[in-house]
Parts: sequence; structure tokens; C-alpha cells
Amino acid sequence: MASESKKTKITIGMAQLNSGDSPENNLGAVLQAINELADRGAELIVLPEHADFIGPDNRKKEQAQSIENSGYLDKIRAQAADLKCHVHLGSFLEKDGGSVYNCAVVFGPDGGVLAKYRKLHLFDVEIPGGKKYLESAVISPGLETVHFSIDEFNFGLATCYDLRFPELFRRLVLNGANVILLPAAFTMQTGRDHWEVLLRARAIENLCWVVGVGQWGEAPPNHLCFGRSMVVDPWGLVTAQAPDGVNNVTADIELQSVKDVRTRFPALDHVRDDIFTY
Repeated sequence: MASESKKTKITIGMAQLNSGDSPENNLGAVLQAINELADRGAELIVLPEHADFIGPDNRKKEQAQSIENSGYLDKIRAQAADLKCHVHLGSFLEKDGGSVYNCAVVFGPDGGVLAKYRKLHLFDVEIPGGKKYLESAVISPGLETVHFSIDEFNFGLATCYDLRFPELFRRLVLNGANVILLPAAFTMQTGRDHWEVLLRARAIENLCWVVGVGQWGEAPPNHLCFGRSMVVDPWGLVTAQAPDGVNNVTADIELQSVKDVRTRFPALDHVRDDIFTY
């Protein structure tokens, strides 16, 4: 019997949410988005960063849960299995001993865990307008890069502020990634000037697909997220984009364009790894 051909085209579902400080409401919005996107044919559904909780720092530790003992994750895991789709839950507050991580988990269509990625770069900055963020006040940084595969697709994982560190993306691609998934909660101030530019730059540099899925709108205590979730092709062109507001968007990505661009424009073959390490 001939072996079944492997998938070289996949429908991505992007759930642009407006999460807040009610875990119950957030879970309801997540499950509704997953269901709608699966009904529209999405085979891999990606949620934004902090889909479980956006709120004051003093509540984050109490909201954190372990992967092994999380009712929130169990509900998403069960829905992925019921709908027979892959779900990247964006990120959630993961408790591990005395530490809390900004953690992405990917479930397969059987409900099993395919990947776990703890955000490497923490958002400790002062943005235009004088607002300061100190993610490291609660969150510990991850220590490793992470991939998972669906047939011929090799997905590299990154989260929000990671987008500003091209060395992470280069390492993911040199280790085989042809698609990068980036859930985010970009601020309005940085998003309007940098979000699309950075997503397109990472795709152009690495000749790969980049999928950025963002939070949108106001959230407590005083967050304002940019949204504009989008898919960027290996030539750096935006092929799908969510409008403002809570939106579910689907887009097809395929591997032939990766192969074609990397053949015509073989920049990755010219990487000087004798000088630069990744």
C-alpha cells in the first residue's frame, strides 16, 4: 500500500481576542473562537498571548496554574480533541514550583501536548508616553527554543516581545522552521509603528511564513492592545489581516512558496556561521 502523502498546505485560524481579568469570561471567548474557526476549516488555531488573563501584576501569581493541573488547559485540550484540530493556546500563566512562566502550549487533535514554550525575552521597557512595563516582576524567562511539526510543516515558537530579537528567529529557521507562530499582546503605542514592520522583516530575513496573532482593545488595569493579527508570506507580503476588534480570521499557508523563494533567493545558504553563532 502506498504511503499517504504528507500535508503541504494548511489552513490557519487566528483568534484575535480582547481578554481581561475574568478567567471565566476569557475561557468562554477562547472556546467560542476555537469552535468558530474549526467550523470554518481551520486545522491549526492560534490564540493570542495572555488569552487566559490580562490584569494587574498582583493577581498573576494567584491565576497561575501548572500544566498538569489546569482546568483552563483541560477545557482547551478537550475541545481540540473533540474538533480534531491543533490548538496553539497563545500563552497562559504557568506555575512551576515557585516560578511563573509566560508559557505557550500546543495541543494536537488527540488532545496531547505537542509543544511547550516559555517566553525567552521579558518585556521590561518604558514605552512612548511614559508607561513602564516590568514583566520580570512576576514572570521568569524560558531557557530553550521550541519547534513542533505537522507533516512537512515545521513550526517555530516565539511570543510577543521575542519579535524584536532576530537571532531567535534565525536559530529557529536554521533548525528547520518554515513557519513561525507568534502570539502577542502588542501595545497600541508600539504596535501602530512596529508590529507589521517587524513581522514582515522576520519573514523576509528568514524566507519563511510568519503568523502573528494579537490581543486587541482595552484591558485592566490600563492596557490598550493593537491587534491587527496577520499572516506574512516568505517574500514578506501580508496575505491576511484582521481588522480592528474581536475577529476570527482564516488563511491558507503552503510550503511551495517557501521552497520557491529559498531557491530563487538563497540567502540562508550564505549565512556566515563561521563568524556568527545562533
